[in-house]
Amino acid sequence: MANVCGELGDSLHPGTSEGSMRSSSGGWKSARLIIGVEMAEQLAYYGISSNLITYLTGPLGESTAAAAANVNTWSGTVSFLPLLWGFIADSFLGRFRTILIASSLYLLGLGQLSFSTMISSHRKDPNQLQVILFFCSLYFIAIGHGGYKPCIKVFGADQLDGTDLKEIKAKSSYFNWLMFGSCISMLTTRLISIFIQENLSWSLGFGIPSVSMLLSLLLFLLGTKNYRFSTARGENKNPFARISHVFMEAVRNRRQPDLDNPNQPLLIVPNQDSKQLRFLDRAAISCDLAEIEEAKAVLKLFPIWMSCLVYAIVCAQSHTFFTKQGATMDRSISPGLIVPAATLQCFISLTMIIFIPIYDRLLVPIARFFTRNPSGITMLQRIGSGLFLSILAMVVAALVESKRLQTSRDDATTLMSVWLLVPQYVICGVADVLAMVGLQEFFYDQVPCELRSVGMALNLSIFGVGNFLSSFMISFIDKVTRQSGQRSWFDNDLNKAHLDYFYWLLACLSSIGLGSYLWFAKSYVYNRPNKF
Repeated sequence: MANVCGELGDSLHPGTSEGSMRSSSGGWKSARLIIGVEMAEQLAYYGISSNLITYLTGPLGESTAAAAANVNTWSGTVSFLPLLWGFIADSFLGRFRTILIASSLYLLGLGQLSFSTMISSHRKDPNQLQVILFFCSLYFIAIGHGGYKPCIKVFGADQLDGTDLKEIKAKSSYFNWLMFGSCISMLTTRLISIFIQENLSWSLGFGIPSVSMLLSLLLFLLGTKNYRFSTARGENKNPFARISHVFMEAVRNRRQPDLDNPNQPLLIVPNQDSKQLRFLDRAAISCDLAEIEEAKAVLKLFPIWMSCLVYAIVCAQSHTFFTKQGATMDRSISPGLIVPAATLQCFISLTMIIFIPIYDRLLVPIARFFTRNPSGITMLQRIGSGLFLSILAMVVAALVESKRLQTSRDDATTLMSVWLLVPQYVICGVADVLAMVGLQEFFYDQVPCELRSVGMALNLSIFGVGNFLSSFMISFIDKVTRQSGQRSWFDNDLNKAHLDYFYWLLACLSSIGLGSYLWFAKSYVYNRPNKF
């Protein structure tokens, strides 16, 4: 890309510079610290989100469908707010300041949430004030998390220089090990925090995340002197203003001669690597080539973004209906010892912890030998592999649920073992290593350097919109299937519900999504091809 791609890190001010001091700052030392910071934050986030549906259907007394819809709406908000925060970080505050402000809001929300559960623990039935306080706290956390999440990931990646031959491979590995650290935090949360919440105290279980988030903030501040920052404010216009100007000029000059017509004078000599979206080249009358390429880079992301939405809907099921599904099965390990249903989510984390080192240290070097690509395979190939596995996960989930329903109808006293859910969790874990990590790297690498916070926010917004769509689908299907006195697919008594139908529906939608993804990926041109 023709944009200023020498940006190696965040800045205290928006704008980019090539004045980063590579020899004395940044590198793996700072990147590892950021991974540790992210691990502490993930302990906080998953300490709230992993078992949220159990708290809503338990102490707050909501129905299964209402609780699932609330969880998906909140998760969608958490993933959608980064778009706003990314704009603020890239245009005004810079990533460093945004992380500090968002972390403070995050801590405030966690403290309020813990307080709300302490109040409700002294009452048998929650009153309206307690419910309002609980949900206000949840959305305060969403606001803080929305600013923290995209900036911390990008800030860590910026400690590694994508233009340096020694660090270019490390940057791809960074996203793998960032997810590895997050998975350790998720696994720890699901083994310890969930047990505390269900067996000891919800207020204690929600209080631990507050301490963990405080630790995350302190660790982040500890590395301030070693971080790689830009040393000067960029002289260019606001990146959003530049891109908006390109679109407006392209529309204004829409009647200009077609660039493909050899009999007409060209407005611009098109970049050899960017012959797509040629209508934007008409903005060349008043815009630089670099600005036009920036606009193209952003616009090319949206077909990929849209085709991954169904994958995000599938991801939403692992902490909602998978958990409720497990709650109806035999979870006993020994007499008197029962595994909390939400703890089964640890199999996703455990799978990722096992598979990430295999992928990064074994599969990538083998693939790199043949492809000459630092990442082994392209980012889009990695994402597509994950999308395929997400379809397989839904097929397995549907088959297991059909078998569970049949078992319960044959003999209501016989419960199917919860361990039969493990395969669908394992497949989801492998799919996430491929698709989720691949999406992070793709949206970081393919946006203009000055818009990387927004790029990461676009990645997160896939899961935000996916959760909203999941919530809408659940509410719509629940309403439709209740008509004429019939049982809802999401009936509170899951033995009379039909989660298997819902899983089959998602498998079909995922197949359509994969087909559209392959269509768009086939013609996608990378902005910065990764080759040795």
